[in-house]
Amino acid sequence: MAKIVTDSLPWKLATWLIPLIIAIVFHEVSHGLVANALGDPTARLRGRLSFNPVRHIDPFGTLLLPMLLAVTGAPVFGWAKPVPVVARRLRNPRWHMIIVALAGPGMNLLLALVAAAMMAALVALAPTGVGWAFLGQNLLNFVAINIFLAIFNLIPLPPFDGGHVVEGLLPPALAIQYGKLKRFGFLLLIILLLVIPQLFPGADIVERVIGPPVGWLMHALLPSVLRS
Repeated sequence: MAKIVTDSLPWKLATWLIPLIIAIVFHEVSHGLVANALGDPTARLRGRLSFNPVRHIDPFGTLLLPMLLAVTGAPVFGWAKPVPVVARRLRNPRWHMIIVALAGPGMNLLLALVAAAMMAALVALAPTGVGWAFLGQNLLNFVAINIFLAIFNLIPLPPFDGGHVVEGLLPPALAIQYGKLKRFGFLLLIILLLVIPQLFPGADIVERVIGPPVGWLMHALLPSVLRS
């Protein structure tokens, strides 16, 4: 495959935003699809099972933040508007909510596997040209973004999917207390991602906790690509 290197802003935005939007839309829709299958039609009734990105875009989390990260060269991630799930409408609220929560990261890992297979095929065919290079960069970023989102969302705190898993696994009395953290979800997100890394660089959760497994999975899925 042609090795065309560009640092232009449009290239960076296109090759990061396109795969990111696809990844987070599939992530959110998967929550809604599984919830609907398990008895909660809330997402379906509110039109959130659509793969139309407009229905899921959060102006800050889906557009502004990823653009800023892409421009600064930082790891690119983001989020969409959460798909509504009403746990009490699920047939087995406690255990089914765990399955619904894991559906998002599970979808991201599946997408990463598919994109890695496509990337391997593209490398084997070795086509040339800017268009193929653009496709290859999108596929590479798509693998990275999906792996990152899968692991990132398993952080065992609200508002992450891992927080819902922990809540479902805790004894009922502890789960009620743990669930109270949800009201502070956005604040916890800001503290984890922005405040702690600034105050304690050695405690950067993205670099220290998320980065290593993301790197390991990237090399496991795309060994020949990352060696070249």
